[in-house]
Amino acid sequence: MIALFAVTDAGRRAAAELAPALDARVHALDELPELWPRLDAAVFFLATGATVRLVAPLLADKRTDPGVVCVDEARRFAVALAGGHEGGANALAERVGALLGAQPVITTASDATATTGVHDLATALDAVVDGDAAAAGRALLDGTAVVENPLGFPLPPLPGRQQSHFADVRVVVSDRVHETDDRVVRVVPPTLVVGIGSARGVPAAAVVAAIRRIETEHGFDLRAVRAYASVDLKADEAGILAAIAPAELRTYPAEVLARVAVPNPSEVVRAEVGTASVAEAAALHAAAELGGGAPVELVVEKLKGENVTVAAARIRPRGRLAIVGLGPGAADLRVPRAETELRRASVVVGLDQYVDQVRRLLRPGTEIRASGLGDEEQRAADAVALAAKGRAVALIGSGDAGVYAMASPALQQAGADIEVVGVPGVTAALAAAALLGAPLGHDHVLISLSDLHTPWPVIERRIAAAAEADLVTCFYNPRSRDRHWQLGAALDAFRAHRPPTTPVGAVRQAGRPGQRVWTAPLAEFDPAEVDMLTTVVVGSSATRMVAGRMVTPRGYRWS
Repeated sequence: MIALFAVTDAGRRAAAELAPALDARVHALDELPELWPRLDAAVFFLATGATVRLVAPLLADKRTDPGVVCVDEARRFAVALAGGHEGGANALAERVGALLGAQPVITTASDATATTGVHDLATALDAVVDGDAAAAGRALLDGTAVVENPLGFPLPPLPGRQQSHFADVRVVVSDRVHETDDRVVRVVPPTLVVGIGSARGVPAAAVVAAIRRIETEHGFDLRAVRAYASVDLKADEAGILAAIAPAELRTYPAEVLARVAVPNPSEVVRAEVGTASVAEAAALHAAAELGGGAPVELVVEKLKGENVTVAAARIRPRGRLAIVGLGPGAADLRVPRAETELRRASVVVGLDQYVDQVRRLLRPGTEIRASGLGDEEQRAADAVALAAKGRAVALIGSGDAGVYAMASPALQQAGADIEVVGVPGVTAALAAAALLGAPLGHDHVLISLSDLHTPWPVIERRIAAAAEADLVTCFYNPRSRDRHWQLGAALDAFRAHRPPTTPVGAVRQAGRPGQRVWTAPLAEFDPAEVDMLTTVVVGSSATRMVAGRMVTPRGYRWS
């Protein structure tokens, strides 16, 4: 629940504007004490001093207090005042700033210095933090913390670290229970799936006791449990559901679980439910399903309790490869998720000029692998190899990574041992179309005129097919110093199927300094004005120029 508080007309107008986007309500100041225990966050349209005096008597514990954001009357700043990490105020200040056009003001050390903090680490791994995160954050920033990562999770970039015997703080990334020590901060990722089998009518207390043994006898932190699983006959077993609440129970047919190889099958169980294993098989099967190809291991074999059995499987971490499209070049045409993935990666691989576009976004400690034109296949191979070693890698390119870019060569080599995340970008066709008008309003096709990887006769047949089919056609890689005749040949093919007045549009350096946009009739378009930094769009027979803009109607008839 997010509450908004304002006392002036300007503040109330800003709050009313913000409320729908945040699914929040505007409240009177005298409601604050009563609302406080139920709040996730609060936004005050007041001076910071006034806000401090209002919330100070209510603050109790940074781990449970709501995040507090303060916005000035002129909407110039959105200040994360309290609960920056734990309360989510930093993220809320960013969001409020984006919605109101205000500058977010964030003063927590890791955010202000762009350094990876403990909460950034936990967010990247969807993990729970146990211990003094603030002390660990300071130690990470000072380089006096050591990070232990025994399972090999793909971590974001971290500041330089000293040897463990000099460390002020140890940050341990693990699903195991560790010794109690004020200098140890634990980051507990959700790696475990617990399988449960039981007799009908099993008491919830018996299920809880059996699950607890996974921690007390085998040393696995139950906060690392990602899911619970069983056979579908147990989907309504009240004792199991009560024991794991509010978590849900994933259930599977007996014939599915019967195909899972387990170390402790039981013919008695097979006779009763149709599978020789419930707890072990359900844990392994659900872990494999949730892991999406990650290695899975049974770390706790079947434990027998009072009319209940439990087992635990671990989803082992994989290297991470984010394939990121940066868009046409302008920062405001780059999707926010691209920037998130760039900060998440410990290694960034890309063309040198694209790396330069985003270098300022990278966290301290990020390894950069930049190379020049013509090294695309090697870049893809390097990114995959680094991810296969367990690193968090971002492979970057312009436009959309899946359109004539880096996704295809990378995914031809990436196996199931790598987690792949795709981040779409504004590709050249869309960037050019937005500047030209609406040329892609109906069916269209994208064709690259580069014959470096595709023989020209194949490209020629595709051009002929697009021309004959009356499709709007967008040409990528239209003309270079050595490939100077292909665009002219392509336009000749279209002249055989289009009126000479058909609009042809071109955009050079879309969204970058030196941008140029122009159009000409098909009969007059000059290929000599085009280079490799240009995207060319040939209209269909229905495409028209309207007020200087290319428009292709959505219907087949011009209206």
